[in-house]
Amino acid sequence: MSACPPYAPFFGFAGVASAMVLSTVGAAFGTAKAGIGIAGLGSFKPELIMKVCPFHVQLPSTMASDNSLIPVVMSGIIAVYGLVVSVLIAGALRPGDYSLFAGFTHLGAGLACGLTGLAAGYAIGIVGDSCVRAYVQEQKVFVSMVLILIFAEVLGLYGLIVALIMNTSAIGGDKCPTI
Repeated sequence: MSACPPYAPFFGFAGVASAMVLSTVGAAFGTAKAGIGIAGLGSFKPELIMKVCPFHVQLPSTMASDNSLIPVVMSGIIAVYGLVVSVLIAGALRPGDYSLFAGFTHLGAGLACGLTGLAAGYAIGIVGDSCVRAYVQEQKVFVSMVLILIFAEVLGLYGLIVALIMNTSAIGGDKCPTI
């Protein structure tokens, strides 16, 4: 069996697709789920959607803080992780000079980033929806919401880090013999 079969890039492209698609599905779910909570918040207390500051200090309008929109922004970051990994893997794909080792490594990197992005988006959506709805009743839940959202976001960041490490090992992996 050859170290560089002609079908090896398929696995690299599968890694590109899985990183982008799965992390984007996670981000979309998180955005949709948190958006439902924000819509519910807006029907009860619309002034809390675009609140000026959580510490009740009047800030200039250029420094306004959108407390309830934090889960939506954090969900969008998950898709960026998948985009970064996809671009890096796609940049390493070279026809004729791509080993099976690199293909499987890139597939693993794409799955690592994509599946952790899917899990992080799901967690952000569930927590964001629940905490934004709780924010209507008690505004002190804001700090807890941000901390839980950070822990959920870190799941996607772990996948990004693992994918970057795997991508680096694929670059220095098996080389195809030149004919």
